[in-house]
Amino acid sequence: MRLRLVKQGTNIDFFSRAKLWLGISGFMMVLAVVSFMVQGLNFGIDFQGGTSIRTQAEAPIVVSEYRDAIEPLELGDVSITEVFDPSFEENQNVAMIRIQAQEGEESVTNETIGQVQTALQAMDPTLTFTAVESVGPKVSGELIQTAFIAVALAVLAILLYIWLRFEWQFAVGAVLALVHDVVLTVGVFSELQIKFDLAIIAAILTIVGYSINDTVIVYDRVRENLRKYKKKDLKDVLNISINETLSRTLMTSVTTMLALLSLFILGGDVIRGFVFAMMWGVLIGTYSSIFVATAILLVLGVKRDWSKKAVAAGTRYGDIDA
Repeated sequence: MRLRLVKQGTNIDFFSRAKLWLGISGFMMVLAVVSFMVQGLNFGIDFQGGTSIRTQAEAPIVVSEYRDAIEPLELGDVSITEVFDPSFEENQNVAMIRIQAQEGEESVTNETIGQVQTALQAMDPTLTFTAVESVGPKVSGELIQTAFIAVALAVLAILLYIWLRFEWQFAVGAVLALVHDVVLTVGVFSELQIKFDLAIIAAILTIVGYSINDTVIVYDRVRENLRKYKKKDLKDVLNISINETLSRTLMTSVTTMLALLSLFILGGDVIRGFVFAMMWGVLIGTYSSIFVATAILLVLGVKRDWSKKAVAAGTRYGDIDA
């Protein structure tokens, strides 16, 4: 007996309210942009500037105890992570403490570092400071610019790939769906004021890859079915294609979400922002692959040119039972 998330022969009409789905997506994107313009992002130390302090202790590191020791100093955004390395000795416990730049200062002052050292050593006398590095506003500004360029180049590369593999209508649909995913991800971080750092940029790039993978699976099946059902309307072909790949899409999304949910609950504060971004991205990426990318394709239309030789499709796993 095989588990099925979707019944065999499912025939859901995804385009009976196509304008509604596009309207909802457009409204959510407007809200995201407004939130970004009004509230901005809650930048972490990577983008805000600050000081990174590396510590070493003989006792095991308990992040909550480190945080409780530093909290009375009221230093603002403080990130504490344990560093793991196979080369470390058994009693070599290393932590990385990141403190945001204080108002009116380019980096954390020596006096503040001394206060942090005193507070931590009161908690653990074996603790030593092995390295102190500062990130100034200029460097953090360059990181913001580099992060934006990285996301933009990724989207442009995907645009070129889809354009070469399919037709320009497919490329436009895929890229607009990716822009939709990125804007909504940035918007939810702005609305909830969750810390936005380099780990979130990594999550966004991962979301872009995940979303385009789902979209290409659907598009490949659309291309197959356009040749198979030559006289059917484009709307019907799109519906058939989505239904045929729906089992694979939901199975991938559900299993990925289960893994991410475990990390979100058990992973701790260090990776919670990254995991939240990934969970939101899987949800929005799945939605955009089904309702946005294909709806845009329906609006733009597709020219059926049967003189071209069929390209090998990549949907051999698209109708796996789930």
